[in-house]
Amino acid sequence: MHLEMTPAWDKVFAKSEKVDHEKVEFHNRYGTWLAADLYKPKDAQGKLAAVAIAGPFGAVKEQSSGLYAQTLAERGFLTIAFDPSFTGESGGQPRYMASPDINTEDFQAAIDYLSNRDDVDLKKIGILGICGWGGMALNAAALDTRVKATVTSTMYNMSRVNANGYFDSGDSAEVRNVMKRQLNALRTTEYASDVYSRAGGVVDPVPEDAPFFVKDYHDYYKTPRGYHPRSLNSTNGWNAIGCMSFINQPICCYTNEIESAVLMIHGEKAHSCYFSRDEYTKMTEGSPYAANKELMIIPGAVHTDLYDGGPNSDLIPWNKIAAFYAEYLK
Repeated sequence: MHLEMTPAWDKVFAKSEKVDHEKVEFHNRYGTWLAADLYKPKDAQGKLAAVAIAGPFGAVKEQSSGLYAQTLAERGFLTIAFDPSFTGESGGQPRYMASPDINTEDFQAAIDYLSNRDDVDLKKIGILGICGWGGMALNAAALDTRVKATVTSTMYNMSRVNANGYFDSGDSAEVRNVMKRQLNALRTTEYASDVYSRAGGVVDPVPEDAPFFVKDYHDYYKTPRGYHPRSLNSTNGWNAIGCMSFINQPICCYTNEIESAVLMIHGEKAHSCYFSRDEYTKMTEGSPYAANKELMIIPGAVHTDLYDGGPNSDLIPWNKIAAFYAEYLK
């Protein structure tokens, strides 16, 4: 093995007795080794349909992506939940960086890995992205024709939110230039000291006047529900300039050309729902590939409800997701 990975079960969800689990690793085309948890239905035979899963943005595979992977394995799919480059148990230096290019490559590398397993049918590979990795999944699906079906859950477009702010409230040259000057001054200082600061994870404690979505994140990342010591959102966050490249490197430019099937799922009351609604419109209006695209809105659900099902653990539409993959990975 190229990576050191804990042998312990340290997930934020219980281990299923219906699947086999093992740690695996694979490398991307930038030479970074990525750590993953592989879940496979017990006593499975032959070549299986497979799904590569990542997200949320700033999370680790022991959180939401692992839950999705294990649950889909219970339903007959071979799955991997992986840590993106520079995060979790995966390799890459400096730590806690993000990149629209490298992170899209991480998804493609996961497909490379699955395509070369003897127990995977290379014609039946899908991907699933949660939160910021929903946007990355769409970006990968627009590029990689090996992807036969894509699911996004509570999707963020990280280029849009970094360049424009939440709800596009900072979409101006003036606001972006102020932000760029601050980040570049920090680059100069940190290069000289060779010390790279962290931007800070989810705020704790939460101020009473904080926006609801900040409280929503706190309820997941800073409580026993979802806290994990390797999660950037649970701890000290990204490298302070870690998401800088997203400001002028857009993703999802050609999602209207995705030929394969896409299911987008979002909570009705999620602050982030506009990302999925707008991307779905872009993928379908005037596109010849609209017939196999679907947007599913979950009544009453907020953003993190789709991380783990919410307070009652029943808001993730598992039957719909499994049926979607069964239909298009056949």
